[in-house]
Amino acid sequence: MTVDELRKQEAPRPAGLGPVGWLRWAWRTLTSMKTALILLFLFALASVPGSLLPQRGVEPEQVAQLYQQNPALAEWYDRFQLFDVFSSVWFAAIYLLLFTSLIGCIIPRTTTYLRELRRRPPAAPRNLSRLPHFSSFDGGLTVEQAAARLRRRRFRVETGDGWVAAEKGYLRETGNLFFHIALLGLLVAVGIGSLYGYRGNVLVVEGDGFANTVAAYDRYMPGSQVSAESLEPFSFRLDRFETTYQVEGDKRGQELDYSAFLKVSDAPGARERDYELKVNEPLEIDGTQTYLIGHGYAPEFRITDGKGQVAFEGPVPCLIEDKPSLTSGCVVKAPDARPEQLGFLLRFLPTSVPLTDGGHASAFPGALQPEVQVIGAFSGDLGVRSGKPQSVYELAPPELMKKLNPLVMGTSVPKPLAVGQSLDLPNGAGKLEFTGVKEWMTLQIAYDPGRLPALVAAAVATVSIALSLMIRRRRVWVRIKDGAAEVGGLTRTEGSAAGFTEEFADIVKVLSAGDKDAR
Repeated sequence: MTVDELRKQEAPRPAGLGPVGWLRWAWRTLTSMKTALILLFLFALASVPGSLLPQRGVEPEQVAQLYQQNPALAEWYDRFQLFDVFSSVWFAAIYLLLFTSLIGCIIPRTTTYLRELRRRPPAAPRNLSRLPHFSSFDGGLTVEQAAARLRRRRFRVETGDGWVAAEKGYLRETGNLFFHIALLGLLVAVGIGSLYGYRGNVLVVEGDGFANTVAAYDRYMPGSQVSAESLEPFSFRLDRFETTYQVEGDKRGQELDYSAFLKVSDAPGARERDYELKVNEPLEIDGTQTYLIGHGYAPEFRITDGKGQVAFEGPVPCLIEDKPSLTSGCVVKAPDARPEQLGFLLRFLPTSVPLTDGGHASAFPGALQPEVQVIGAFSGDLGVRSGKPQSVYELAPPELMKKLNPLVMGTSVPKPLAVGQSLDLPNGAGKLEFTGVKEWMTLQIAYDPGRLPALVAAAVATVSIALSLMIRRRRVWVRIKDGAAEVGGLTRTEGSAAGFTEEFADIVKVLSAGDKDAR
């Protein structure tokens, strides 16, 4: 036989999986329990950066502060969407994969579970002594008596010629299945909240108000199915803000509590009502919740330009630079000043004290001795009319402005301004006056229709996992012949044999007892 003939007789090589085979393999892998657990772990792990890093939707001022302190690091965080974790592409990918995996797990498990519910307990084995749990006794027990006594212990019972089969613990698989369904329901609730809910952030200064309209938000993030008409038409005004601090001891200056006292109108034209807004005690109006998430200072200034006209007057919210002392950085702009626009970089010190080197610092976060340090004064084009977006916490690029050297009491290093004091700019360019101090609060306003379904799903998941962990699936068989009874049992749950030993002993005791004792 030639070599060519031998090659022809060789068995054909198995064909590759092909596109359909690879799709089947991918689907089986995605819908396996192992993959679902891995995705669930990744889902929890992906939420960690959202708890450790400030999020734009909750703490935009801290995001801005991080950009000021470490712009390179903040840029990398932003590149990986770590300031918007829960709306990031990678978080959404994990969410969708977990959603698909759970559906793929639930459908076959439900089919198997329904089949198990209809299945009767299997007939008793011939040799019960080979089972992990076995006992025998003489006592004239009948099949009917054994079946009745096992039913009273809530076993599902099947009888035959001289034998009884009983099974219990179906709620274990019920809990397992409902746990997966609850997880799916939790993901659906999150999806409903993302589609039909909205949230936004707003900063409100004492004396100012807020109406729940899109234009009033500093940052507004609606779901894809939300329109401007979907917002609940309530409004409120911040009457005053009160903060309590620790005044003595090692924790001096630590915040103890803070509250915002509001005048709330639940609907247009409705009568105002008083409401004390506190941390973790949101204001709720028809499902829309308003959370108090932060506060700071808004010193008041009056800027007079070179023409003698008041170009700016009012409070200016300042970014917190040092949390323990609430030392804050302020930017004041006067685009209406003439002949040139004016801008100021300031530092607000709530309780100003002099230092040995001639500088000043804040010794306490409360406004006991408020002063403002002038870091820089500038004139020129602020860029507010250029059409380019500009942060209220930043001045225009230095090349567009010229620095002024303001004088206070004849010195070129201005002393901090106390309330009521002013700073004159050189060459009659204008004057800056520090007129008072107010506080601001930051709020998160959110409407989430998936909140209650998510709570229900979480409760169902908790109860279901408890059922799954606490209930054991077990079987008991009884064979009766010539007045003697043999009882065998086993568990279908791994690791629960020890707990079944005592229960099996009680079952044998009930079966071997007389009718009166069995009851």
